[in-house]
Amino acid sequence: MAAGLGSRFGGVKQLAPVGPAGEAILDFSINDAQAAGFDRVVIIIRSEIESDVRDHLTAFHPGLSVSCVRQDDLGPERDKPWGTLHAVLSAVDAIESPFAVINADDYYGPQSFVLAADQLALSRPGAGANIAFRLGNTVPPHGAVTRALCRVSDHRLTAIVETDGCERLENGDLVAGGSIVPADTPTSMNLWCFDPTTLDLFQDAWNAFYRQHAHESKAECQLPTVVGELVATDRILIDVVSSPERWIGITNPDDHELARHALSHR
Repeated sequence: MAAGLGSRFGGVKQLAPVGPAGEAILDFSINDAQAAGFDRVVIIIRSEIESDVRDHLTAFHPGLSVSCVRQDDLGPERDKPWGTLHAVLSAVDAIESPFAVINADDYYGPQSFVLAADQLALSRPGAGANIAFRLGNTVPPHGAVTRALCRVSDHRLTAIVETDGCERLENGDLVAGGSIVPADTPTSMNLWCFDPTTLDLFQDAWNAFYRQHAHESKAECQLPTVVGELVATDRILIDVVSSPERWIGITNPDDHELARHALSHR
């Protein structure tokens, strides 16, 4: 998913150079996914950055077969994209098999894609998986962030809760929502695995969302929210698999240098 506006970052963060040769995070993700056995890449973009994305892919991945789909083609027309569930639905025609979903500006690490490939090999209707991260591996050294904390029972997702105030205290403890929490609290960073049959559930959820929010200029239909609702109503089962990797992402301008430093040896 690479169609976001990058409002807080102040530019096309999907292509922000972080690697030693000017690679963007999505380049590392493509390489890691291919090494894990993925054989197709679908990039969800918006029209105004299509040319830049295609030029970048040609430069860094010559010969790679990539499908680019424009989220704004799905409509309805609006300046702000309709959210991550809408993004996935914009790629329906390009999805032919069990698939993983990732954010273009998040670095998940090679082992995360191996775990995703393993889960997709077990794909079945009405089920999916989240490759979760330890909260301690997603919180920056300084400052508070919002994270999607997972409630898990017997390795199954029971709820996903957007939690503000996730930060590391000076003594090393982690706080989330005002309470001290374990460093290994499972946290979703939007790396999902789905069977194609799930797309029908997503379409129903989008239709319901649009009926309610059609005239709101900033309302977004988000993938984690919909998955949480489907889990709560027993319409989908989501296995939660823990990744040992340290997550790296770019949201704000200050994150750029942190990502460059973390990926300088890759």
